[in-house]
Amino acid sequence: MVQPLGLPFDPIERAAQTWEQRFGPAASMRAATSVFRVQQILLARFDEALKPHRLTFARYEVLVLLTFSRTGQLPLKVIGSRLMVHPTSVTNAIERLVGAGYVERRPNPSDGRGVLAAITDEGRAVVPPATEALTSQDFGLADLPEAELDTVYELLKKVRLGAGDVAQD
Repeated sequence: MVQPLGLPFDPIERAAQTWEQRFGPAASMRAATSVFRVQQILLARFDEALKPHRLTFARYEVLVLLTFSRTGQLPLKVIGSRLMVHPTSVTNAIERLVGAGYVERRPNPSDGRGVLAAITDEGRAVVPPATEALTSQDFGLADLPEAELDTVYELLKKVRLGAGDVAQD
């Protein structure tokens, strides 16, 4: 869990004031720094909710992706691509999920060197209660009114599109 800072001032706002004095406009720095801080807060909230299920958010994402797949198994390269993470992160998550009994590694019959990650029955069984743990806390965003969630998504999507996450027409 992220520990409350308990500061009598907003450190991001204070940094923005100093930034403006030394470098100029601070709007982008303040927004980016806020996104990073919110990421820390959300990941801590997710991990706290998922800990009783022996999961982190990264591992939960892998399990959900496998449940969404037609066969319950995917090549590690596909998992990394769909979750937008580095192959090393996928390998680490799969190793931990195998250790927990939630996933099995299998040879990929269509790629002699490749590996498939396949969800086990135990992995399928943990997804619903883990999902309930996250949805019951509104994915850590209960501090925002529901009407603002689409706005946050649309604003952040512009950054993702600018980075090329999705091909634009």
